[in-house]
This record gives sequence, C-alpha cells and structure tokens, in this order.
Amino acid sequence: MARSTRLGAASALALMLGSPTLAQDRAVTYTLFGTPGLLEMPSAISAEDGEIAGTVGHFGGQTRTTFTFQVTPRLSGSFRYSGIPEYTPDPDENFWDRSFDLRFRFNDEGRYLPMVAVGLQDFLGTGVYSGEYVVATKTLGDAFRVTAGLGWGRLGTHNGFTNPLGVLDDRFETRPDTFEGGDKGGTPGIDAFFRGDAAVFGGIEWAPNERWVLKAEYSSDDAYVDDNGDELFEVASPLNFGATWRPLPGIQLGLAYLYGTQLAFTVTATVNPNDRPFGAGLDPAPQPVAVRAEAVRASQSWDRAELSESALRDRLRAALRAEGVELLGVQLADRSARIRYANTRYRAEAQAMGRVLRILTQELPPSIETLTLEPEQQGVPLAAATFARSDVEALENEVGGTAAALGRLRLEGAGPAAGLVPVAPASPDFTWSLRPYVGLSLFDASDPFRLSFGAQLSASYRLRPGLVLSGAVRQRIVRTSEPDTTEREPVGGVPVVRRNASLYGADGGPVLSNLTLAWYGHPSRDLYSRVTVGYLETMYGGVSSEFLWKPVESRLGVGVEVNYAVQRDFDQDFGFRDYDVVTGHLSTYYDFGNGFHGQIDAGRFLAGDWGASFSLDREFENGWSVGGYFTLTDIPFEDFGEGSFDKGIRLTIPIDFVLGTPTRREVDTEIRSLNRDGGARLGVEGRLYEIVRDGHYTELEDSWGRFWR
Repeated sequence: MARSTRLGAASALALMLGSPTLAQDRAVTYTLFGTPGLLEMPSAISAEDGEIAGTVGHFGGQTRTTFTFQVTPRLSGSFRYSGIPEYTPDPDENFWDRSFDLRFRFNDEGRYLPMVAVGLQDFLGTGVYSGEYVVATKTLGDAFRVTAGLGWGRLGTHNGFTNPLGVLDDRFETRPDTFEGGDKGGTPGIDAFFRGDAAVFGGIEWAPNERWVLKAEYSSDDAYVDDNGDELFEVASPLNFGATWRPLPGIQLGLAYLYGTQLAFTVTATVNPNDRPFGAGLDPAPQPVAVRAEAVRASQSWDRAELSESALRDRLRAALRAEGVELLGVQLADRSARIRYANTRYRAEAQAMGRVLRILTQELPPSIETLTLEPEQQGVPLAAATFARSDVEALENEVGGTAAALGRLRLEGAGPAAGLVPVAPASPDFTWSLRPYVGLSLFDASDPFRLSFGAQLSASYRLRPGLVLSGAVRQRIVRTSEPDTTEREPVGGVPVVRRNASLYGADGGPVLSNLTLAWYGHPSRDLYSRVTVGYLETMYGGVSSEFLWKPVESRLGVGVEVNYAVQRDFDQDFGFRDYDVVTGHLSTYYDFGNGFHGQIDAGRFLAGDWGASFSLDREFENGWSVGGYFTLTDIPFEDFGEGSFDKGIRLTIPIDFVLGTPTRREVDTEIRSLNRDGGARLGVEGRLYEIVRDGHYTELEDSWGRFWR
C-alpha cells in the first residue's frame, strides 16, 4: 500500500512586524500559466503549504493545462501541457508543448519589506515558454496588493533593455536561441537562464470581498509568435485586465482581456491535503481502555481453569474482528502477551495499534502487564511494538498522553513465529470484488487525452500466510476515442518496450490485467523477501524477485530486485511476444523527515538500458502523497526521442480522505510528460518497501496523532 504523509500546517502569510495583510483565502489566485500571480505575470505570493492546483486556461487559440504543487511553504513546482495551434508550418498539426516550472519565495512579507521570489518558467521543456524572473509583492491595507518584477526570456521581450547582470559577465547579455534539447525538449536550458534582454512587469490586485479579486497588469511578454517568428495573434497593448471569482471553496473562475485583442478564460480547482472534508474523520468511537483495580494489578498469574487460553483466543479473535483487525497468532504467559495481527481497515498502523491495545485491556487477564503487538501485511510481520499495560491505562485521557505513549514505546524487529499459537483467520481465504475502473492516458502526441471506463473483476486466494494467488480481468465499456493501432518501430536502436501501450486491449474484448502468485518472506529480523511469478502487469509477464534490508528504527532502507520479463501479446490473453529481458535494480530508500521520502533505483531497465531513477515524494499524515521522478540512462537524448529522458509526477489519494470512514484503499495516478521506451521499469505490484515501512518507527511517528482515535 502506498504511503502518505500529510502536508504541513495551512498557513497565512506571516505578519512580519505586525503589518496588516490580505488574507490568503482572498489573495491566492492563479494565472493563465497555472501559477500563483496576476493574469499572465507571476507574483511573489505562495499558496498555502501543500496546496494542489489544477488550472485550465484558454486564449488566442491556446489551451494550457497546469498542475501546481506547493511543495514547501516557500517552494512550488508546476507541470504544464499546452496546445498551440498554427505554431508549426503544418496548419493541420497542433503543437503540444510540455513544460516545468519552479519558484522559490525568499521571505515573508513585513511591515515595510515585500515578499520576494525567484522563478524558472519552462526550465525543462522545448523552451517555448521559457523565462526567468525576480518579483516582489507588497500588501497595501487589507484589500490591495502591488507586484513588480524583472523578467528574462519571454518575460523580457516587451520594451526589453540590456541585461543588468551584464556587469557581472558580458555573457549574460546574450541569450541562446534554443534549449540544449532542441525540438525534442526535455533538457534544462541552463545556458539560457537569466541571459539576454531584461524587462519590467507588474500589476495590482484589489479584493473587494472574499469572492472577488480584480486585477490589472503590465506584461513584459511579447513573444506570441510561431516557429517562424510570425505573430500568432495581434498584440496591441501590454496592458491586461481581468477578474477572478470564487463561487465555491476550492474553485476559481477567471475572465480577462489581454493584449488589447484577446478574451481569456481560466478555471482552477484547488485542494489541500491538510484540510480534510470530514475533519478528524467519521471513524466509529473506539472502546475505552479498561483500567485494572489496584488489588489485581500486581497479580502474578491468572486462573486458566476459569478462562482457558483457547477461550481467550476466541474472544480476542471476535473482538478484534469487529475492529477490522484479523488475529493471526497469540503467545500468552502469566505476565505478558504477544499478538500478531493484520490490520485490514485503518490506513495508519498507529491507529490500528491503539485500537488493538484498547481491546487487550478489556479482554486480557489482569496479571498480564507487557503487551507486544506485531502488525503483519501480506504475511510479513512488520515490527514488534511493546507497551506496558499500566502506561496505556494511565495515558489514555492524560494531557500529552499521545506523545508520552510514543516516548514509552519499545519498537524492534518482529520475533519469529515460534511460540505463537496460530489462529484460524476470521476472513475467508478466497475474496473477490467487482468494481468499476477508469483508465486515463494523457499527453500522447497523437491523442493528448484518452479516457476509458469499464468493469474489473478481481480475486485473491490466500494459499497460506505469505503465499497469495491473485488476478484481475477487465472489460472496457466506454472510451473517448478510438485507439491508435499503429505499431511503433524502434528509434535509435532502442527496443519498443512502452510506446505500444495503446495497442494492448485495443480490440475491446475482456483482458487479463494480471495473474500472479506472490510469496512474501521474512528471512531475518531486518530482511524481507518477495518472489512474484505470472502475468505481472498489462504489458509484461515473468518472474520478479526482491530482497529488502530495513531495520525498524532506521530511516534508511536498501533493496535489490531482479526480474525476467517477457512482453505480452496485444490481446492481453495468455500469449507472449518475441521480446524478453532481464532487468534489475539496487534501490536506496531514505526518509528525510517532515513527510519527504527519497528513492534511487540504479540498474538495468526494460529496454536493456543502464542508468538510475531518482524520486522524491511528499507524504501527508492523512494519506495523500505527491511526488516527482526522473530517470537518466545510457540512451542518448537524441535516441530517446521527444522529452529527452523519462520524468513525471505521481499522486496518491486515500479513499478515507474522501469518504471520511476508515479504509486502506487508495487511488494512484501518474502524470508523465511522455511514455517512451528509455528508463522504463517493470510495474510489479506489492514491492516490499511500501508494505514494510507501514509498521516502522518513522511511519508510526508521522501518524501517531491517530494512536488514540
């Protein structure tokens, strides 16, 4: 299960030295580029920490779709996909451009000091929208905000002047014509940053109330030209005027008149993972902690004639089952109990631990003082968490009791199965479900938006603990466009391993999404293993094996994976194509704290290329996760094709955030700039790190606020 840590606190801009400022909920609006700012021009204001914004803007025949994430209170990043008609010489061909932005705000606003930010626009793309800027924004009174900035690149094309940075080095006075990646794009235009002519821009915002923001700006962008330098539309004035309306929280509608000739429209939807729609959730109230009487707390044993161990196991099994916890094994002694269980309901293992402890205080004999909990997932015990029962009794209603419980927790690797009495699972070994599915494909050059809808029948059979047979069959019902049935040819000698994805299941019949037998193991206290065989994903079958070293209290994890993959037939039945490859990676995982998780996977990819993938995810306490990645291999940029190298954004949304009721289900999606062959990795379900770290210290610490819930 994918992890997620929640974003930091929702914060208004600081009142440095006590100056009055415009409230964040009235001030943060998004530009046609999908970033916080005026109309076309940026400002220095930041969205609330963790805010996610999706913007669609249209004017002059151009459509821009932008995903923006406020990574930290000061740093934000954006991915943009833009359609520019008549940009290329072929009038029948729309030009689809992908670009990435970064922006960093240096300071909070003070009584006299404006907030100041620096930004890179389209720093990783073809360079069509490339520009850099330094911008300052100041609040005046409680309803006005003024912005002024200096721009380069596109933002230095109207009334530009000699670059003031030329005093440092005369190379700043000349800007290269294109990015290093040329028409393929995808490489940073470092040589062009802050070079060439500069120009000023600015504007003013007025918020008469919390729903409306009126804007006027002076634009320094005069580069609305096609690939030959001809105007895409007439630019009659650098003055732009517009308004943003918020009919509902999280929704912004914008209307503007730009460059003296163009009407513009924007729609922005925002969500902040810190702001749960159901507050703390709609979880049913847990059982209260049962406090033992002083007279029986010191008992050294319990009467097994009155309450046998088998009867006690049955009672525990029934009580835990009511909480969505499956009892797997019990070891009982006069003064201690060890409980191994599987949490099937709660996203946070810390919450499940708290619920299990409450039940143990209700059900266990008074003499038992030491309680050891061993959560398990996929047949793998994650850790051993030991509590003193008297601490649980004392801290439930104590101020600061949550932090105190974490401080008194003893966490170590799970013990061996020896000594545990197995408990017959309450849930059946065979489970199945029939659910709708939605398939989404974005940014393909021939069809930028493909959507399909259908039904998926899934089934799973637990042969024994840690050994699971599972599979899924899909039947598409509706799709927005006909599939591209042209089989791709290799480019630059690189085998076609992903670019034929649209051909899989194109005939519309039922398809076998996956069918696997997976065996999970725990060879030693800090070592975990997995072997998966079968139809591993929609495009490949084979064998995947993995080992992971991950001590329970360490922020570091190291894994190794080796796969033998065979390409499946396009009909997604049981046949295979004539392509097979051995892939493998050495993976390093690190928890940086504050919800940031990094991962490096170095090795061989599906096309036989060697290299490494780098990823960073920000995870929130309530299950959301937003991250980005890029992969560099020994395939030259020109052989990789458009985009130059693999990169993308991934998003995980926990279902309990939407429903308010506890569930471990979640929705994962990935926004890729392009689906190319270089840097492609096998899509195996159930990789160990995402399973194992649920019960380890840093993950428990991040979600410990739910311990008593």
